[in-house]
Amino acid sequence: MFHGREALAVDEDMDPSAAAPPGAETNLDLALIGNCAIGALVDRRGAIVWCCMPRFDGDPVFHALLAEGVPDGSMNVELEGLSSVEQSYDHGTAIVRTRLIDGEGRGVEITDFAPRFFHRDRMFRPAQLVRRIRPLAGHARIRISVRPLGEWAREKPTITRGSNHLRYVLPSGTLRLTTSAPPTYVAEGTWFSLHSPVSLLFGPDETLSGGIDETARDFEEQTSLYWRSWTRRLAVPLEWQEAVIRAAITLKLCQFEETGAIVAAMTTSIPEAAHSGRNWDYRFCWLRDAFFVVRALNSLSEVGTMEDYLRWLYDVLRGAETGHVQPLYGIGLEQALPESIVSHLPGYRGMGPVRVGNQAYEHFQHDVYGNIVLGAAQAFHDHRLFRRADPSDFMALEAMGEQAWLLHDQPDAGMWELRTRARVHTSSALMCWAACDRLAKIAARALGNRDRAAHWQSRAETIRTRIVEQSWNEKRQSFVESFGGSELDASVLLMAEVGFLPPADPRFRSTVLALEAALCDGPYMRRYEAADDFGRPESSFNVCSFWRVDALARIGQQDRARELFEALLARRNHVGLLSEDMSTTTGELWGNFPQTYSMVGIINGAVRLSARWEDTV
Repeated sequence: MFHGREALAVDEDMDPSAAAPPGAETNLDLALIGNCAIGALVDRRGAIVWCCMPRFDGDPVFHALLAEGVPDGSMNVELEGLSSVEQSYDHGTAIVRTRLIDGEGRGVEITDFAPRFFHRDRMFRPAQLVRRIRPLAGHARIRISVRPLGEWAREKPTITRGSNHLRYVLPSGTLRLTTSAPPTYVAEGTWFSLHSPVSLLFGPDETLSGGIDETARDFEEQTSLYWRSWTRRLAVPLEWQEAVIRAAITLKLCQFEETGAIVAAMTTSIPEAAHSGRNWDYRFCWLRDAFFVVRALNSLSEVGTMEDYLRWLYDVLRGAETGHVQPLYGIGLEQALPESIVSHLPGYRGMGPVRVGNQAYEHFQHDVYGNIVLGAAQAFHDHRLFRRADPSDFMALEAMGEQAWLLHDQPDAGMWELRTRARVHTSSALMCWAACDRLAKIAARALGNRDRAAHWQSRAETIRTRIVEQSWNEKRQSFVESFGGSELDASVLLMAEVGFLPPADPRFRSTVLALEAALCDGPYMRRYEAADDFGRPESSFNVCSFWRVDALARIGQQDRARELFEALLARRNHVGLLSEDMSTTTGELWGNFPQTYSMVGIINGAVRLSARWEDTV
């Protein structure tokens, strides 16, 4: 294993079929690298199988994750006679190292990252991937391939060569690979013996100002220092620190820093379950998901992500002339995200369709107004911020409160984005209550405006009464998914998290027990019990499993909560990441990856359950 690196590194002895990358089944044993401008996914053998440029929601120049067995669409290093692999992150960073070892002990180490560090008083975060390859023992034979495609894999590039670079000319622009490896070998896919380290820098068609290996080494050192400094400032819980740090870095990597938007995941169209057709594009900013990301990072005293997000959020609000706010937007504030199918791509393990865009931007999801106010509330109270919220910001939020008040008892698509059914969802009404409740608190505590505080508190109480009366089902002894309904839904567990009910309330305790009986299989929890547009859900939804952990801890079942939390942590992949969903029978990861909701669950669970620092040090 790697000394000084994270404990989840894998040392995998391979059988002959696993030793050949083209024959290996695609899976979510992937590591994320990025720099808050782009992100890329690296598989266990060091192949970069997903990367969109020039931003998260762009054209995937590497798309092999959605086209298994196709030779193009990846950036790969193959080792002749591959026998075993190891992979891990450098501790506290977004730098990944992969070791490939052959049957005679020869091997290479691949270091992957995207540069991110301060340079000339600004953040340097180019749309660039850096790959360094060094021999470990002997003279291993390797083959380096860099095969980007354009227009969603429809266009092969025209390749031109220089003395130390290859240019990939595509309809949307030109990419450049600058390398100290022989460009001829890279272009032609030639096997060669690696005698000394080589570097590859892939990104914009720009000339390097310094030497290739020198630049790659300098970028790695500065990127490592940046991430270790960022991690060092986190207020982590005493227990599960490595899991929390990895989750925090992953959440940070999902923020498009230029605008402040936070994507739900880096990928599109990884199915929620095998052959389910539940394939969606998550490379956009859902205001709901972004709130939970901000809240989790705030709990670790990482408020910079919130400050950047609020820049983007207030641009959304001030552009909402009619008061209506979509549940999601593009990371550049794009409103229209039309959904289409890329029919020529087979999809993850051949399980299409591959979707681009997301029709949910057309939905009415009334919980969005609560998520807006909750996401912005801390900025009124937190004196550490460079820019604290002011009365003009409060006015913008009050407009959201008006929407929450008007719509709290109106049907919508709900937080699970049902496409063919509208109801008055309890979770939507709950978040409308939260909008009014937090506006009252901001008015009273931050602004000293008693009249507005009383106004919003009165509305919050009215909504609370309606929720309690309309969503409690006496027969099931539980709060249910919609007003007057009878079906159970995990989202009502958020009642305690947002402060709607105290955990000691017998109705909340009864709800937790009812949901466990109906929706749980071992440590796994499904979203709801009713059939939806695709039938009954087959897989568990990871964040719901973490909501259950939180709820159990709140009602005093600390030991059970810890047991379940440990079981969920054990289902992370080999570098500590989670997707959206999980098979309840095999524990296999499904759904888009890495999913911010799921990584938020890791942080929230650890913060909730950890022993206290003051009791130990």
